[in-house]
Amino acid sequence: MTDVSLPAGPAIKLKLDRDGVIKRLFMGVIALYLIVALALPLYTMLSKSFVTYSFELDRYEFQVSDEAGVFAAPPVTAEALNAQMGLLTADDLASNSDGRLSVTDFFPDFSFRSPVKYRLRGTTADAPYLVGLDLQNTTEWREYDSNTFRRINLRPVQSVGPQNYVEYFSNPALFSSIENSVFIAIVSTILTVVFAFGFAYALNRSCMRFKGFFRLVAMMPILVPSLLPGIALIYLFGNQGMLKSLLMGQSIYGPLGIVIGSVFFTFPHAMIIITTALSIADQRQYEAAESLRASRWRTFWTVTIPGARYGLISAAFVTFTLVITDFGLPKVIGGQYNVLAIDIYKQVIGQQNFEMGAVVSVILLIPAVLAFYVDRQVQKKQVSLLSARSVPYQPKPNRNFEALCLVWCGLMAVFIVGIIAICQYAALVKFWPYNLSLSLNNYAFDKMDGGGWAAYYNSIKLAGLTAVFGTLIVFTGAYMVEKIDGFKTGRGVFQFLAMLPMAVPGMVLGLAYIFFFNNPDNPLNFIYGTMIILVVSTVTHFYTVGHLTALTALKQIDAEFEPVASSLRQPFYRLFTRVTVPVCMPAILDISIYMFVNAMTTVSAVVFIYSTHTALASVAVLNMDDAGDIAPAAAMGMMIFYTNAGARLLHLFASKRILGRTQAWRLR
Repeated sequence: MTDVSLPAGPAIKLKLDRDGVIKRLFMGVIALYLIVALALPLYTMLSKSFVTYSFELDRYEFQVSDEAGVFAAPPVTAEALNAQMGLLTADDLASNSDGRLSVTDFFPDFSFRSPVKYRLRGTTADAPYLVGLDLQNTTEWREYDSNTFRRINLRPVQSVGPQNYVEYFSNPALFSSIENSVFIAIVSTILTVVFAFGFAYALNRSCMRFKGFFRLVAMMPILVPSLLPGIALIYLFGNQGMLKSLLMGQSIYGPLGIVIGSVFFTFPHAMIIITTALSIADQRQYEAAESLRASRWRTFWTVTIPGARYGLISAAFVTFTLVITDFGLPKVIGGQYNVLAIDIYKQVIGQQNFEMGAVVSVILLIPAVLAFYVDRQVQKKQVSLLSARSVPYQPKPNRNFEALCLVWCGLMAVFIVGIIAICQYAALVKFWPYNLSLSLNNYAFDKMDGGGWAAYYNSIKLAGLTAVFGTLIVFTGAYMVEKIDGFKTGRGVFQFLAMLPMAVPGMVLGLAYIFFFNNPDNPLNFIYGTMIILVVSTVTHFYTVGHLTALTALKQIDAEFEPVASSLRQPFYRLFTRVTVPVCMPAILDISIYMFVNAMTTVSAVVFIYSTHTALASVAVLNMDDAGDIAPAAAMGMMIFYTNAGARLLHLFASKRILGRTQAWRLR
């Protein structure tokens, strides 16, 4: 019997059904949104960081007449005149995009009353100059009288090169900002992780009382903008602070204040991550350690810490990224202590040097991206600590240990509540420290700089729109990338785009939006200065956390639902609305409140792109603090806190009602 080989048939290709095409289309639309809202602005900003402007004097040629108006003298370039007089150095000729150089500087005997006339032309095709506000760029001779000639300014010429980076790293004052930022981030990270670990350990590994209260208090810093702890520290330890003497001559304005404030606003982020790590523990490991007569100290270092190491590493990198990219706190209490985020603000707002601001943004992007990359690599190495045979850890009562935990959590609670209470007190005092009577005068925001009550209402509008559209975009995108069949390359690209926002600091994103959306040639230029661009920026900035939350919920749904629905000839959108959305409703509600709260508190992502008509409450806090209205700034900060607290309560109430209907299947 011989083997008979069949002839090779045609390659079989699966044909996409209608649902597959629609899913790919939806994923493509959201991927396009991420490209337009994130990738292209970042590319534009990176390109701008290599753009330099300088006055190239050899491009301009002058000719001067005698008093009779006869041009007998030979033409001379501006470069030759400058060399003859030694007027401007190479550093003086460096400029920004809005630079101007008066042509009369090259003629020391110039008088606008003189009958002398002047001719000017470009020696190349690109030699721009202004006559008043009229831009000229020509190689033909143009003649001007003395009165008109004094209104002529040369304009800088654009070139591309690494000069901006060379200038930045050769400036000791600017370069020191990198060292300051890294130092502040490292110190704050160490302190925050230590404090948060102690707090989370007490909640998960002890039988102490009031755990619910302490969990509630630990979440309070999330509800306030990062500027608020800075204001509280000024009232406590500032030049006229209540507890200034406790610093023993040290100033709160600088690294000390930034570190204390950073610990405050990053504490809940680290605590949540570490709590999750500590909650996954196997009782059998501790029983084995006890049977081997290991001391509690040795058990702690050989069982507890190794089991929670990935959570500790993630908490450290998240804290490091939050601190090094924060802008609000250093702006309020940093004093003369420069950090990278403040340098961006100074270059853009203070000096209108957008190109150098782009350089600092790229530098700030590097540590944030590295921290994010290392964190992701560490998480890939994490292995499951619980198996089907695992026994959940149950802490044993121990009065001494519980008392120690209660003291530790009590101190952290006093620190957190104290900061917020001081801000509320500052918001009610008439005139600190001379008139300590209480009043609501500081809430008359319409009498202060910053946008008034309209800024507060704009923030609520922004938060509401971000919560609705952000949740819709994020969850839909996560569903498409998780439930789509095949298309491995496209899904990989989408996942990269979805994870990218986590590594981009808010100020970097805001500056990138200036370069991209403020370009008149951009067809999306019409959204610049509107509420739309604020919503787009905020949704993009906080996209990654919502995406990961949605993916976690979607992975819990059995993959068999899609084939069953397909076999019943039910379109995917019916399965999506009747099964997927109800099952994932807890995650959807969590994403919406996350978007709302962060939209209310964000400063860095919107400080460059808001307009007079779209001023926000968080930015109003910054502007009022700049104007010296610290008490009204505290009042506006507390309005943000109360709004977010109210939103949390509303979210809790709505969750019970909605989940009572959509999650009834979970109950037996």
